[in-house]
Amino acid sequence: MPESRTTPLPETTQQGLPVSYVERSGTLLPMVSASARDHDPHAWLLAHRDELRRLVLRHGALRISGAGPAGTEHLSDVAAVLGGSALRYTERSTPRSQVAATVYTSTDYPADQRIPQHNESSYSTRWPDHLFFLAARAAASGGQTPVADSRAVLDELPPELVARFAELGVRYTRAYHDGVGLSWREAFQTEERSDVEAYCLSSGIEWEWDGDMLRTSQVRPALTTHPVTRATVWFNQAHLFHVGSLPKATTEALLALFDERDLPRNAYFGDGSPIGENVLAEIHAAFERTSVSPDWEEGDLLMVDNVLASHGRAPYEGDRTVLVSMTAADWDDWRALS
Repeated sequence: MPESRTTPLPETTQQGLPVSYVERSGTLLPMVSASARDHDPHAWLLAHRDELRRLVLRHGALRISGAGPAGTEHLSDVAAVLGGSALRYTERSTPRSQVAATVYTSTDYPADQRIPQHNESSYSTRWPDHLFFLAARAAASGGQTPVADSRAVLDELPPELVARFAELGVRYTRAYHDGVGLSWREAFQTEERSDVEAYCLSSGIEWEWDGDMLRTSQVRPALTTHPVTRATVWFNQAHLFHVGSLPKATTEALLALFDERDLPRNAYFGDGSPIGENVLAEIHAAFERTSVSPDWEEGDLLMVDNVLASHGRAPYEGDRTVLVSMTAADWDDWRALS
């Protein structure tokens, strides 16, 4: 996938707020610059809160530059003003470091590898409503955080593929090993098996222990409906969990090490039938056609409605620090904007 294939569009004004856009195949990403860097960032956010939220509700994501310092305190403030209640990262599927109470590094993953587009925690019943990314340090090259409109992704997929996923859902399977992927202790943030079992029971997750190894399986919908716009969107991580989406050498190494049921993670149709290579290719291609990925500059913020838009990460060179905070929305407040 190209690092950045986006079309800039003319600047417009929304309620006195200058907005420029980049577009690609149904994804329209608004980009806002704060009027001056010597303003009070909190006051600026409050003054423009409703229009910034409307932009996210309309387009699924929003980039903001010049709105404050590139630090964890500012990220927490933005998330509180524009998003809502801060969330902790639970039922983890990727490693990340906690840098403040509810501020994390984005996924700790090798710099030379791409993280495919995905909706955060869509394999779970407890996903965040909004994500806030802050470029504390931009990479020397690459390292963009692409976004894709989940409505556009759905429109790009063949109707027969969508119909099958809509009928069957996605079965996510995981085996938690020490030293390969995440351990169950890291994923569930506990040392107690009873805590894991209680979480699984409350979340509709099947589980079994094999010594100290935990296996889980859960079926989740492949599509969902946004609580405000009522748009139906593509919302799952079938392609991201699937062992066939990894680099070929990694896939071969894992299949040589583990029986299929003991792979760190994998995905099937909800009835347990395999997801073929052709299906994975269709999904990856739909994300590629709809993703926009402007370069980061230090201090830039990206707000993402986790249902309306997916996100990913491009490979990069040099030091890169992108922080993330996740929030739960009071959707009654958002409905008042529409």
